Amino acid sequence: MPLFSHRSSASSGSAGSAPLPSFYSAKPVKPSKPFSAFSSTRIPWPILVFSLLCLLIGLAGTLFALSAIRRNQPLPIFRCGTSEDTFRSFYSSLDSGKLGDDSNKGLVDRPKLLGFVGIQTGFESGERRSALRSTWFPSDPDGLLRLEQATGLGFRFVIGKSKDVKKMAMLEKEIEKYRDFMLTDVEEEYLKLPYKTLAFFKAAFKLFEADYYVKADDDIYLRPDRLATLLAKERSYSMTYIGCMKKGPVITDPKLKWYEKSGHLIGNEYFLHAYGPIYVLSAEVVASLAAARNDSLRMFNNEDVTIGSWMLAMNVHHEDNRAICDPRCTPTSIAVWDIPRCSGLCNPASKLKELHKIGMCSKSPTLPPDDI
Repeated sequence: MPLFSHRSSASSGSAGSAPLPSFYSAKPVKPSKPFSAFSSTRIPWPILVFSLLCLLIGLAGTLFALSAIRRNQPLPIFRCGTSEDTFRSFYSSLDSGKLGDDSNKGLVDRPKLLGFVGIQTGFESGERRSALRSTWFPSDPDGLLRLEQATGLGFRFVIGKSKDVKKMAMLEKEIEKYRDFMLTDVEEEYLKLPYKTLAFFKAAFKLFEADYYVKADDDIYLRPDRLATLLAKERSYSMTYIGCMKKGPVITDPKLKWYEKSGHLIGNEYFLHAYGPIYVLSAEVVASLAAARNDSLRMFNNEDVTIGSWMLAMNVHHEDNRAICDPRCTPTSIAVWDIPRCSGLCNPASKLKELHKIGMCSKSPTLPPDDI
């Protein structure tokens, strides 16, 4: 029954009764239209607001879809576990084409290089990094990229972590300025160097497809062009360990430098291994290290001895090259440091700048591969 319709009683239908008002009529009464000249075209404002909101959402979705179509592939996060390449992460947020492959497909997850060089550094080595950036190591991301393109070598400072909040804050500021670090998830301290070195090789292998991986310290003067020439040489061994090879007595006195806690496992003399300031491992060697569980490899006190022990177990070819441990700049020197007085340059922050001013160190030409 329609709302507000009523049936009249028998007395209400008599001839003498007054007529009922129209809103009590037995028939439904249609609501009267408002008297307005514009009633047929006016849109209620809630509907108008809702329509505009839907339009904006539609436009936003269209723009997002267009940007997704134009992007060839999503930008990767350049991490290996908690290790990170701050340089490539920086360029991924700016211009993926700069670090892309030849087909312009944007950033690749594991770029191909002749060699990847990790400059091992620490929280107390700010002056050394500053000296390096004012000499042979580029001081800005574009310079680092140009060096990589010119030599086929990628360079990063490699550093661990610290529980000191102030040190980590200072590191963040330096990263923000230079973007030239590889961060590893290892506590930065001397006794942890073997663990840091293993973490570096694992992260470098996951992040870069290089023919060779180079571990170097932040207190040597390096010629990247000559290092590239050395690595580009033809070799008949796929598992190669390049460095200045040495032997020496095992130090078992805890009061002396280079004390070896596990010296009883080695004997009186160390096996053949490379000096620590710089050495090179081929890709196949590093692949084996990357696949190894961290607790499956023996760690000695000294990092260079630790690496040398792994190389013995892996049956690699030891390539002795004195050009990467030259005590002075020569036409063939690749890495210069004060061997054997110091494990690196003595007073490196000042010595690096002194060497860079010498033409034989910084400006002499690169010789053909057969002469290096």
